[in-house]
Amino acid sequence: MEETGLEESLIIQQQESIKNGSSRDMSKSSITAVLVLSAFVAVCGSFCYGCAVGYSSPAESGILKDLGLSVADYSVFGSILTVGGMIGAVFSGKIADIFGRRRAMWFSDIFCTFGWFAIAFTKNSLWLDLGRVSIGFGVGIISYVVPVYIAEIAPKDLRGVFTSSNQLMITCGFSLAFFIGNVISWRSLALVGAVPCLLQFIGLFFIPESPRWLIKMGREKEFENALQRVRGKQADISEEAAEIRDYMEASQNSQRVEFLTCFRGDMRIHSLLELALCCYNN
Repeated sequence: MEETGLEESLIIQQQESIKNGSSRDMSKSSITAVLVLSAFVAVCGSFCYGCAVGYSSPAESGILKDLGLSVADYSVFGSILTVGGMIGAVFSGKIADIFGRRRAMWFSDIFCTFGWFAIAFTKNSLWLDLGRVSIGFGVGIISYVVPVYIAEIAPKDLRGVFTSSNQLMITCGFSLAFFIGNVISWRSLALVGAVPCLLQFIGLFFIPESPRWLIKMGREKEFENALQRVRGKQADISEEAAEIRDYMEASQNSQRVEFLTCFRGDMRIHSLLELALCCYNN
């Protein structure tokens, strides 16, 4: 009797563990409407990035003709996007960490929208170049914050699928600029480039902030609400929430340890030796 009772209890425990495991897997693998909407709104910025990269080639003949620019002037216009992108990339991490992923995307949308409208309604090369630099600064932020945001909201087993949409939309924006750039004017093409920026700006009002950023900032209640919205009302987020908390705590502790190791005696001597060797070689 005792053996049969023990067997029955083991079977019941095994069935419960299987149910719990399957429910956890279902919650992790679930694709909710909020998750899809959030990813779509984020990759609108990637689409804008692709349009910005592909804009200069189909617009060249129209801009040279309408504004009377030389080839050298247009070369500056085409390449100055990279200058703005480098500046935006330098500040992208700090902006996203201090103000959050959503506000960073809003910030980039302001610069990108201003840049596209400056190009569309310009009368001289000055505003043309200013608009191009502004777009470059915006896409410099986008290139960092969009994949980070998508990776932070996507379930673990679907993260690769969702983050790959970033590169896909960049390519789609690039291709669209080439395809319709030969059909419409360069001013109209600039207005087309502003459309995904405006869509993202509006869509950001309806999507949650990154749960990982919220827990990093110590906003516990907002963290749980955001994670619940992304995973669905019926999903059990307790295990994933605990994993995120443990990961963020371990990450912050490791960063403190790495920072403190810079002040160890052997590390200071090693750095001085490297600096002396560098000066000697120069």
